[in-house]
Amino acid sequence: MKPKPSRSLSLLLAGVLFATLAQAQTEPTPSAPAALTGTLAKVRDAGAITLGYRESSVPFSYLSARNEPIGYSVELCKSLVTAIEEAVHKSLEIKWAPVTSESRIDAVEKGQVDLECGSTTSNLERQKRVAFSPTIFVSGTKLLVKKGSPIHDFKELAGKRVAVTRGTTNEQTMQALSQKFKLNLNLLVQRDHAESFAQVVNGAADAFATDDVLLYGLIAQNKGKVQGDYQVVGDFLSYDPYGIMYRRNDPQLAKVVNDTFQFLAQDGEIERQYKRWFLRKLPLSTTSIDLPMSPQLETILQTMAVKAE
Repeated sequence: MKPKPSRSLSLLLAGVLFATLAQAQTEPTPSAPAALTGTLAKVRDAGAITLGYRESSVPFSYLSARNEPIGYSVELCKSLVTAIEEAVHKSLEIKWAPVTSESRIDAVEKGQVDLECGSTTSNLERQKRVAFSPTIFVSGTKLLVKKGSPIHDFKELAGKRVAVTRGTTNEQTMQALSQKFKLNLNLLVQRDHAESFAQVVNGAADAFATDDVLLYGLIAQNKGKVQGDYQVVGDFLSYDPYGIMYRRNDPQLAKVVNDTFQFLAQDGEIERQYKRWFLRKLPLSTTSIDLPMSPQLETILQTMAVKAE
């Protein structure tokens, strides 16, 4: 005959059962995954994501010998695409769309591109229209001139012809400096950086004003291809932190972007891509930009990585 449990054991078992039932009643039932919205829903439904690229923003975003987008920003965007595919549980076709300094913000705002992978400065004015990833580079406006030029500083530009690229913060910077210091600059506004650089090469402009890293990139890419030698001169005339651009008011995409960059910083992938594009020989070139990472960007990446822990 099977022995009956003692009264004390029965009471203990009853208590455990009661506690288990009570916990089951009070614990929330796991909710269904949130429905996709914004860009994530858009790319999932289309099975494709559109990336905006620049044609001559060396080494961030430009064209290879096969006319394929390459560069530092392009590689970081590809990492974002991988993360977005995981978020939507679907492989995505990458479609490429060329943008210019002037057209890029409209292209993102209107949904023509989903991520803009270029050399775009994140500032308060632009953040009213679009959103930005964490900072991927820190630059600033400087001047490119031919070696031997008497121009060494912006104050020596009085009455001179200065090439700028339309729709850039550099264009705004030079306009403001011209007015503030009464320089009476003759600004030659071009469609893209390659055209602005060509103005100095052919003698139409005395200087080209844009972010210093883009100037170093153009010099490296064109070394031996154009007549004359060129140099970057003067102090920084602006502060320009770069980011990957995407649409505003899209919290699901914003989380994917921020989480991905935190992981890339912690994993060291951003630093590896930096070394590839800034410290090694560039594709289509015989030289490197040879630009070590700035202390500002090092600090930004360290902070980004800590947040991921």
